Amino acid sequence: AGLHSMSTSSAVGVEAMRINIAGLSRIRNIEIGVSHSRLFSGSGMNLISGALGFKMGKAGALGIELVSLDFGQIPVTTVNQPGGTGGFLSPSFVQIALGYSYTYANKISVGMLARLVNEGIQDVTATGIAIDAGVQYVSGPKDNFKLGISLRNVGSPMQFGGEGLSVKNSNIDPAGGVVYELTYDARAASFELPSMLNMGVSYDVYFGEKNFLRSMVNFTSNAFSKDQIGAGMEFSIQDLVVFRAAYKHDLGSATIESRNIYSGFSAGASIESSLTKGGPNNFGIDYAYRTTNPFKGSHNLTLRFSF
Repeated sequence: AGLHSMSTSSAVGVEAMRINIAGLSRIRNIEIGVSHSRLFSGSGMNLISGALGFKMGKAGALGIELVSLDFGQIPVTTVNQPGGTGGFLSPSFVQIALGYSYTYANKISVGMLARLVNEGIQDVTATGIAIDAGVQYVSGPKDNFKLGISLRNVGSPMQFGGEGLSVKNSNIDPAGGVVYELTYDARAASFELPSMLNMGVSYDVYFGEKNFLRSMVNFTSNAFSKDQIGAGMEFSIQDLVVFRAAYKHDLGSATIESRNIYSGFSAGASIESSLTKGGPNNFGIDYAYRTTNPFKGSHNLTLRFSF
């Protein structure tokens, strides 16, 4: 998040399941991540996600992810009671993902992920399947150069349905002159998932053994909004502290309908530590802030454990 999700070439571990599934296989053994995002400050929306990744053999890794979006409580209004009925509703948005990644000779990683998407509000729901695929390539004496390509959210069309779309109207052809009501099913139009293609490169410049500066550029082709290009930097100090910042820009003039909510600046930091004295770093805390248009930005807080 601190890099506006532009780390297509360098994302590793469970966070790669949201950016480029190919990076999942570069975990140590087992990795767990739990994240909370306060989306679009002022909107009352929150996103909670958890992911588990574990090695399968020496070069493969399997990952499971669960994401839930909380819209808060929304007052129920009707035509006759536009000020509210006194009741509240809360839409549901849940994603469950299963992904696999494999690394060849520590140079090329490939991966694929399937995601089940379910959206609902009261008695109306929609369910779909999305597929992600990605590849990463690394080169150099310390894997300095990285290249990544990922294709996300390619899947089946979704269509809302359920009792909430049923309406009662009079029978248009009453038998024997008797007027009575029938229940009609209003069919909703289907819609496509917002697929996107990401392509990115990055390069690391080392200062000593454990200090490096990573610069990156990334291009995103969006199916239903303006394409974007951006650049970012990460500075890692002794594998203990990482600072990062990025800027993302919409290409071309954008209307309100095609404008991306995430554009402009983002920034974040990570603190790495060990849960055992003298052991490897296996605990991390990440914080990130992303500017949004409109609203007042999104805040992300993540805890990571690796074993």
